[in-house]
Amino acid sequence: MAAVLRLSVIRPTVPGHVGRVPAHGHSATGPRDAPAAEALELEDRLPERDFAGKPPVPEPGCLNACVNELDALGVSGGLDVLHVFCDGDGRHGNALGVVRDPRRHPDRGSRQALAAELGFSETVFVDDPERGVVDIYTPTVRLPFAGHPLVGTAWLLDLEAVNPPAGEVWARHDGEFTWITARAEWAPPRRLEQYASPAEVDALPAPPPGEGWLYAWAWEDEAAGRVRARAFPRRGDGVVEDEATGAAALLLTDRLGRALNITQGRGSQILTAPGPDGIVEIGGRVRLATPASAPAATLAPAPVRMTLARGGRARLPHAVTMPGRTS
Repeated sequence: MAAVLRLSVIRPTVPGHVGRVPAHGHSATGPRDAPAAEALELEDRLPERDFAGKPPVPEPGCLNACVNELDALGVSGGLDVLHVFCDGDGRHGNALGVVRDPRRHPDRGSRQALAAELGFSETVFVDDPERGVVDIYTPTVRLPFAGHPLVGTAWLLDLEAVNPPAGEVWARHDGEFTWITARAEWAPPRRLEQYASPAEVDALPAPPPGEGWLYAWAWEDEAAGRVRARAFPRRGDGVVEDEATGAAALLLTDRLGRALNITQGRGSQILTAPGPDGIVEIGGRVRLATPASAPAATLAPAPVRMTLARGGRARLPHAVTMPGRTS
């Protein structure tokens, strides 16, 4: 019998926390004031991704993966797990960890170590929730800018501006979408490779052979600006495929010089619009992690791979997607 890993997300109010409570509406699946603790279970028997057909029928307990051993990591009082760039039904989206009370992780070394333990494609540390001062880490490197962490943090803290190391990023909230405005030159380098068809993009192995960050894309409908894309960091940090990548979408929009509607990964949606002088606006939907009460029978499992960190501690799934519904 496969072992069952019990994971939990803690989202309490941090004592003495100075910051805004999200006030502008609801996520795609309900209000943002979720219960303080949401217990989830994840079986270690998780299916591989299959773009050729429908998602496999899930086994009970295969819900969205979240955070394990938060007390030991020092974030039990202030970790939010979000899904950024969800589709119109609130599904999919790239998982993001937001540490709202980073006092136990005051320096780069401790923050990098925590980001590696959590294993998300990015983890954000909020140093000043009123001014939106944030620090962004992948499991292996610190980033001056990243798209989905800034969209998610702006949504969570109801900010009009977010301040990563790259510079001030304006944010706005338009109905179900949260938008940020950034410069293409802030985005880390990405190889943008166009394929002849969405089917060729879907057929790529995860990851494709080669080295370096690859953003594979193809037109679904060029006249309408609709793009199919997948993203592969290929940096050896356990993140095999990025479910939704705002920085790459920014670079592609800047290169093509037009507004785009990008479907990435298993179905995440990123909207973009170019502006003058290298400015690009990136928008999408954000939601909190799935509650344990979600009916498992209607959910397909996310393409999550669990690995063991040194010492035998279960690492968090990386680049987790919101489970898709079976038809």
